[in-house]
Amino acid sequence: MTPPAAASAAAIRTDEPTTDPAAASAAAADSQAPAPTGLPGNGDDDPDERTAADDPAAPGRSHASHPSPTATLSATSSARPLSFPTGARFTRPGGMFSSLRVRNYRYYFAGQVVSNTGTWMQRIAQDWLVLSLTGSPLAVGITTAMQFLPMLLLGLFGGVLADRMPKRRLLIYTQGAMGLLAAGLAVLTVGGVVTPYYVYGFALLLGLVTVVDNPTRQAFVSEMVGPKDLANAVSLNAANFQTARLVGPAVAGLLIAAVGSGWAFAVNALSFAAVIGGLLAMRESELRPTDPIAREKGQLREGLRYVKERPELLWPMVLAGFIGTFGFNFPTLLSGFAYDTFKVGAGQYGLLNTAMAVGSLVGALLAARRGAPRLRRLVAAALGFGVLEMVAAFAPGYWTFAVLLTLIGVCGLSFNTSVNSMLQLATDPEMRGRVMGLLMLVFTGGTPIGAPIVGWVTASYGPRLGLLACGLVSALAAGAVGLVLARSADLRVRFDLHPGRGGRVVAFVPRTVATSKSALVPAC
Repeated sequence: MTPPAAASAAAIRTDEPTTDPAAASAAAADSQAPAPTGLPGNGDDDPDERTAADDPAAPGRSHASHPSPTATLSATSSARPLSFPTGARFTRPGGMFSSLRVRNYRYYFAGQVVSNTGTWMQRIAQDWLVLSLTGSPLAVGITTAMQFLPMLLLGLFGGVLADRMPKRRLLIYTQGAMGLLAAGLAVLTVGGVVTPYYVYGFALLLGLVTVVDNPTRQAFVSEMVGPKDLANAVSLNAANFQTARLVGPAVAGLLIAAVGSGWAFAVNALSFAAVIGGLLAMRESELRPTDPIAREKGQLREGLRYVKERPELLWPMVLAGFIGTFGFNFPTLLSGFAYDTFKVGAGQYGLLNTAMAVGSLVGALLAARRGAPRLRRLVAAALGFGVLEMVAAFAPGYWTFAVLLTLIGVCGLSFNTSVNSMLQLATDPEMRGRVMGLLMLVFTGGTPIGAPIVGWVTASYGPRLGLLACGLVSALAAGAVGLVLARSADLRVRFDLHPGRGGRVVAFVPRTVATSKSALVPAC
C-alpha cells in the first residue's frame, strides 16, 4: 500500500524542481512506494515481471505496516506546509492507453463500453416516456430530481459501505440491482401498464443503488491498475462515458421510433451482463484489494474529519462542489439558449449537446496522455472552464456558441478527471470509499441545489446572464482555491512574460529559495 506521504506527494506536484538536495532525496525515497506482493509494479499483465524497486522483499525495503486512518489523521493534521515533490515513479505517463495493458482493467473497460451505452439509452427513453405520458417538462424534472436526490441525502453513507465491503463483490451486487430495475421498467412499459408514478419510483430506487455504486466504482479503479496508471484509467473511464454519450442517445432514438421506449430499457438491462461478466472474469491474484474496515460507530464522522485535516483533499473538493453545483447546469442553460436566444429547433438543440460531448471526449483523451494531476493543471482547467462560460455568454451567433461549448467540454472534463485522480492518489486506501463518496456528494449531489437557482436566474434575466453567473462563480472559486492550495504548500505564483524555451508564463514555485552551500561557509 502507498504510504500517506507518498500518496500525497504523488497526487499534486509543482512544475519546478526542488532546490534542496536533501529534500529532493527524501521526496524521491517517499515516492518509491512498493507494489503489493505478487502484483505487477509496472502495470503489465505478468505478475512475475517486477523490478527490484517493486519487490517488497528486496534489500532495503521497509516492511512497516500501514498506519491506521486514525493515526494518519493525527500525523497529517500537523504536517504544514504541504509538500508537492516531483518525479514520483508511479506518476510518469505511459501513453494514452497505458492502463489497458492491465488485463483486469481491459475486462472492466470493455464491460463499461456496453453498459454506459445502455445507460444513455435509458436516460433518453426515460425522459421521452415521462414526457409522452404527461406532456409536462416539469414531470421530466421531477424524474431527474428523484434520481439525484438520494446522492445529496445519502452520498456519504454510500462511501462508508464502499470501505466496509470488498469492492469487486459490492459492484456485482449493485450492477445486478441496476439491471433488475431496468428489466422491471421494461416489463411495465412493454406491457402498457406504466404510469409516471412507476417511473418516479424506479428513478428513486436507481438513485439509491447509485449512492453505493458510484463511490465503489471510483475507488475500485485503483485496485485494478495501481497508482502508476490511476490517472490514465480515470481519464479512459471518462472517455468511455463520453463515447457512450455520443452513441447511446442516437441508438435510443432509433429504437424508440421503431419499437418504443420499453425495448430501450430492455437493452439497458441486458447491458449490465457485460459489466458483471467482466468483474467475474477478473483474476483476483492481480487485484490490489484494500482490506475492508470493520463496522464501527463514527466512521462517517471519521471520513469527514479525514478530509477536513488534509488541505490537499479539502480544497479540491470545495472547488468541485462549486463547479458541480453552479458550473454544470447545462440542461437548463442550453435549452434557454436554443429556444430563447438563438430561436432554433430541437435538432440544433441536440447539436449543442453533441458539441459539448465531443469536447468532453477530447478532454478525456488529452488527460489520458498526461501523468498524475498537478496543482497547476487542476486550477487551470477550472479557471478555463469558468472563463469560457463567461465568454460563451456573449457569443454573437449559434455556431460560435457551439464551438465555445466544445472548448468548455474539454476544460470541464479535464477538471473532472484531474480532481478524481488527485483525490484518489492523495487518500489512504482504507478511506478511499468515503472520500470518493464525499466527492460524488458535492459534485453531483449539488445539482438539486444549483439547478433551481440557475433556472430562476435564467428565467428572470435570460440565459446569457445565467451562463455568465455560472462562469463567474466557477472562475472565482478556481482562483481562490488555487491561491489557498499554493499557500498551504508554501508556494507562490510566478508570472514571467518572457519565459524562454520550455518555460511557462504562470507557474507555482517555492516561496523560499534554499541557501547555496557557499553562503553557509563563514567569511575568512
